[in-house]
Amino acid sequence: MAENEGRSGRKSAGRGSYAVGDARRLKILDTAVEHFGRWGFHASSLARIAADCGITQGGLLHHFRGKEDLLLSVLAQSEEHDVERLFSEEPESYAAYVDTLVGLIEDNTRRPGIVRMFNVLVGESGNLGHPAHAYFKERYARVLRHTVELLEACVERGELRAGIDCEAVGREQLAVMDGLQIQWALDPGALDMPGRVRDFLRRQYEEIRAVDAV
Repeated sequence: MAENEGRSGRKSAGRGSYAVGDARRLKILDTAVEHFGRWGFHASSLARIAADCGITQGGLLHHFRGKEDLLLSVLAQSEEHDVERLFSEEPESYAAYVDTLVGLIEDNTRRPGIVRMFNVLVGESGNLGHPAHAYFKERYARVLRHTVELLEACVERGELRAGIDCEAVGREQLAVMDGLQIQWALDPGALDMPGRVRDFLRRQYEEIRAVDAV
């Protein structure tokens, strides 16, 4: 075998092992979503998560330092999706902003495991000692801050009335979306979550739009 062929073979083997490792890590994250969504953080077990992945607990710990690291990795992966959906670029108008929010809710109807996990962990993390307490506190502050900035930009463009309380509007949007998400998770077939969110945002817009806005 030529020297360069040997190197090529080693590189291919390396890429293959990385691919296997990435696939295993993704499987662990997906499985953890289901466990955290069903039992919460404290009642979930690394051993059970590993068993459902077909690996040992030691194999799982090769990818994650512990249960808290796994939890924060799961949350970070989920947030990457939301950030890309919501914050990748500034919407051109308030109507575009509403469409983006509704689009995110539509995505969530196709991710029931993520929705269940989010609902359970938000409830648990009200406890100051919960490992996700700081994450959710910072996440809500970050989302609210970005929402307020978008609303203020719409006020400056003349789409929304001057003098509206942008923070109050943003908090109301978060509360309604999270509340509907809980109801949907309990009984998905009984609620058109994207439709309800769209209807709420349109009613809210009628209250805050500038008089001459079309």
